[in-house]
Amino acid sequence: MWVYVKWTFRVLVIAIVAAFLHYTLPQHDVGRITDTYTKRVDFGENWWFYSHAGAGDAEKVGSRDVFFIAAILKNGKPMEYRNEDTGWGWPPYFKFNTSNLQTRAADLKSTADNPRWVVITHYGWRSNLFSIYPNAISIREVDSPDVRIIPWFNIIFLTLLFAALWAIRVRWRRLRAAKIDPVLEEMEDSLYAAGDAIEEKGGRVRRWLTGGGRR
Repeated sequence: MWVYVKWTFRVLVIAIVAAFLHYTLPQHDVGRITDTYTKRVDFGENWWFYSHAGAGDAEKVGSRDVFFIAAILKNGKPMEYRNEDTGWGWPPYFKFNTSNLQTRAADLKSTADNPRWVVITHYGWRSNLFSIYPNAISIREVDSPDVRIIPWFNIIFLTLLFAALWAIRVRWRRLRAAKIDPVLEEMEDSLYAAGDAIEEKGGRVRRWLTGGGRR
């Protein structure tokens, strides 16, 4: 039973970490921009999927205007992005150019007959059910929708992360083998010895009570 509990806990932790990384790390979409607009957003349970107000702006609790960028991806799927500063907060993209990015997106709008293909770098998820949108970080124009994108940042970051976790695991196993396991074994031996001593004394008491200890 304990084995199932342990593995369930491990799988749950891995799933949470994977979801956190998938939400936070940059992703790249190729498509064409069809519209840019501003919409008043009334925040509800989805408020924590939005950034704070732009740098230098007063925070408005409950609702505020948010920039949006509408696009059609190269596979024909419609997609919408919010365009908000991250500032000095999390995720640490240090984005302060929301207005400039909105202007850039508006300048790159195109139609299906005369498309201008762009790569939109963003983080976050899109959910129609909860009305959440990925946050656009940057936009760059490309010559073709078949442009090859290699996520170098994600590759380097995940490699360093796994290397750090592996190093921590190795050092933990060494520490456990050298320091913790001997102490636990000593405690276990002491408990067994104490148990044997109690059992031996209990046997003497029982023998004395039953007359086995009388002369």
